[in-house]
Amino acid sequence: MAKTASKPIRASSSAAAVLADSIDDAAFATTLAKGLVVLEAFKAGATQLGNMELSTLTGIPRPTVARLTHTLAELGYLRYDSERAKYRVGARALRMAHPLLADMQFRQVARPMMQELAQSVRGTVSIGLLDATSMIYVETARSGDVGPHVPDIGMPISVVMTAMGRAAAATLPQADAALLEERIASEDTELWSAFRETYRAGLAQCASRGFCTCFGEYIASIHAVAAPLFHAREAKQAFSINCGIPAFRLQPGQLEGEIGPRIAALADSIRTMIGAAPATETQKQNKKSARR
Repeated sequence: MAKTASKPIRASSSAAAVLADSIDDAAFATTLAKGLVVLEAFKAGATQLGNMELSTLTGIPRPTVARLTHTLAELGYLRYDSERAKYRVGARALRMAHPLLADMQFRQVARPMMQELAQSVRGTVSIGLLDATSMIYVETARSGDVGPHVPDIGMPISVVMTAMGRAAAATLPQADAALLEERIASEDTELWSAFRETYRAGLAQCASRGFCTCFGEYIASIHAVAAPLFHAREAKQAFSINCGIPAFRLQPGQLEGEIGPRIAALADSIRTMIGAAPATETQKQNKKSARR
């Protein structure tokens, strides 16, 4: 039975999850979804994969995977290495990111200021976009050796475990923020149970101080602060900006007392330059909660 027009489509962090949820949707293009599941199997640490590996990772039968990889290679989205009998992502896949990034012209405005802060604190400064239960880096600046985590455009990180994710969630309208919590909890109950209070405390921090902190919850050796940037209502996009620094470079209290206010001020400067509104429904609600 097909989904009715009034039933909302549940956004997910992976094509595999959407595919699993849409088994009874007659309007859903299953073959297309399986091809995207195959593409999403390629990630850092798994840049070259054979059909059997892809079948294991995706749960799609090997003969189906073989047809999908052949088709994707013919279209240029995958490239076949005959010596290793493995595939890697093709150059054409990179084209798909350009229209999205080209619509984010504020990145060019923000980058010089981001680079200045990154050099000043000897860390990284990045802008992230909320994508279901992940954050995707869309701009980044760094200075020298920044430790084990080197942000790059297109790289995903956790929402619930990171300052960047919590700051982006703080820009959401209240109904969307509640839905995000439901998604996080349903996708990984144990993760949500472990980080629920820290996550919500981050939202309250954003409301009361304009930024939130992360003391190694995501990567133990990296401490970070992040500030809400803005929520683009028409495009339904939520952005935040963070600053990550190797923990050994920080003095006690420096993250909250110095770098947090600086990242909040940078977010405010970017909003002013592009004419974005500084407040959202969720920030107002969280500010009320923080006063209680």
